[in-house]
Amino acid sequence: MSVLFTPLSLRNLTLANRIVVSPMCQYVAREGRAHAWHLVHLGGLAQSGAGLLIIESTAVEAMGRITPGDLGLWDDATEAALNVVLNGVRQVSAMPIGLQLAHAGRKASSDVPWRGGAQLSKADGGWTACAPSAVPQRDDEEPPVALDRRGLERIRDRFASAARRAARLGVDCVEIHGGHGYLFHQFLSPLSNHRDDEYGGSLENRMRFPLEIVDVVRDAFPADRPVGVKLSVTDWVPGGWDIGQSVALTAALVDHGMDWVTASSAGISPKQSIPVGPGYQVPMAATLRQVPGACVMAVGLITEAVQAEEIVASGDADMVAIARGMLYDPRWGWHAAATLGGTVSAAPSYWRAPPSGLGGIFGTTTQGAR
Repeated sequence: MSVLFTPLSLRNLTLANRIVVSPMCQYVAREGRAHAWHLVHLGGLAQSGAGLLIIESTAVEAMGRITPGDLGLWDDATEAALNVVLNGVRQVSAMPIGLQLAHAGRKASSDVPWRGGAQLSKADGGWTACAPSAVPQRDDEEPPVALDRRGLERIRDRFASAARRAARLGVDCVEIHGGHGYLFHQFLSPLSNHRDDEYGGSLENRMRFPLEIVDVVRDAFPADRPVGVKLSVTDWVPGGWDIGQSVALTAALVDHGMDWVTASSAGISPKQSIPVGPGYQVPMAATLRQVPGACVMAVGLITEAVQAEEIVASGDADMVAIARGMLYDPRWGWHAAATLGGTVSAAPSYWRAPPSGLGGIFGTTTQGAR
């Protein structure tokens, strides 16, 4: 039996399999509001055969967007727009849906990636970013404003408010974006956190504000629904955040009620040197999974069904997140089931799609509307 196609329970949520559609920024929202693109994009991925679909990085306040096109969940208008999209997806799929909450910190006010992603000037629609310290991502960028006590309180409140909005939207889980050089990660890494108060310096101090975010989100989101955190396990820069510190943080996240950790890496510095290759972050996931009580999601250049099966069957991770592979092959889960002898759910309109002899991938259950 394929381990990839066995169920996994997280609090009251049971995933039909261990395949997760990774949250992927689309950069096309309008003032934070979702629209037709998101309905079509998410509606298609909800037919992929995955066990869970996580909506892209969603900013908890407008100045926390990476780009002006980032999705947001900070007011009634952004909540209402996303509600329209979610209601549409739920009419055609019963796949569980999660939402990633985020704040870009000093990486905010950037242009979209297909135009180079450089910091936007105010004349071009940009804004002044905030961060743990007034240290820019790149030497040629405008320094961010260092957060004072009032700023820290504001951001904690925005995470809590966004978590309550996510609960009202009925999402099945939330993931806090704690990696890729964004605000949560900026507090963790000594490369970006130069504070001399109780939020900087020692590992305990650098973890303090991220854990405060974890606590307010966990308190604001229903207790029977799971909450996870995405981490950059290492900065890939000497003297930066590393796997040993990530092990300590993972233990703390378990103690603070987090239900999973996604093991990603990098994003804090242009000086990073990453040995990219198939599944290059999986060993990090395997290390974090040794932390007592940790449930871990692997991500990063996981592209083949057999590769994903080996990751979960070996115990290196509990789940695998597929990102660009899902964009390239929106039926990735179907094809993995065909390769591994698993089954997935699909809308009846698609039952005739598999080639002769592969109709069994849909098993005896269906995945229609909720």
